[in-house]
Amino acid sequence: MLENTFCHIPRITLRTEEKLWSAGIHGWRAARDLSTLPVPRVNKDALQRHLGDSMANLQLGNAHYFAELLPPGLHWRLFPEFRDRLAYLDIETTGLSPHWDKITTIALYDGQTIRYYVQGENLSEFKKDIQAFDVLVTYNGKCFDVPFLRDHLKMRLNQVQIDLRYVLHSLGFSGGLKGCEKKLGMDRGELDGVDGFMAVLLWGDFKNRQNPGALETLLCYNIQDVLNLETLLVMAYNRKLKETPFARVRKLPMPVAPKNPFQPDLEIVNRMKREFAWHYMYEV
Repeated sequence: MLENTFCHIPRITLRTEEKLWSAGIHGWRAARDLSTLPVPRVNKDALQRHLGDSMANLQLGNAHYFAELLPPGLHWRLFPEFRDRLAYLDIETTGLSPHWDKITTIALYDGQTIRYYVQGENLSEFKKDIQAFDVLVTYNGKCFDVPFLRDHLKMRLNQVQIDLRYVLHSLGFSGGLKGCEKKLGMDRGELDGVDGFMAVLLWGDFKNRQNPGALETLLCYNIQDVLNLETLLVMAYNRKLKETPFARVRKLPMPVAPKNPFQPDLEIVNRMKREFAWHYMYEV
């Protein structure tokens, strides 16, 4: 989709981009023949100046070049071209404040390999591992995950971000990650009902009772988040394509997620639902 995109070029608006598409100018190479372009001279000059840079930066794998020029609402267009340098990221914490609370676990998935990090064990390894990726996909990561990581691990995260909260909202889906999943027909199976509130409880249960089942359940939940992010991004990408002339030719197949390496301890999950019935009154 990125090579069908023109609105990252100065003076090329979304309306001008649609005019180019309607005239059959569907890609950068076709637009280099200025005589065929149904746009004013000022737009032709902009295309002539910047199309070469677009091709060069795509070949170099420079996601930042496009992210800085595209409106944030169109960062989803980066997905296929940078899929091999992209990671799905989710964190769990002891609370909501990046200044007072701490990260408990981190899950990272690149479409092939699952990595996870636990406070007190290997959390520091995340800082090195994340440098292998140019694009991060999160749900509400711009407001939550990334600020937490910056404050808690004292690190810079300069990767391009695709925040699915905003992509899905533009498609009419809201209600948090789990709410969007349900509206799109995704089923978490035995993890149904486990949420961010329980993630805090699970960490407390692990630390206070030295309960390995609680940590395993927390990691299972955290990892399922990143596995589902890939599915959600492909779903969102294909739906966004329907707003363009490229829905058929650019449509992506649904990914096949690897098996989650952890299993939830249902005894612990059900106990927490009973103990905190005021929160889970609709789940009990």
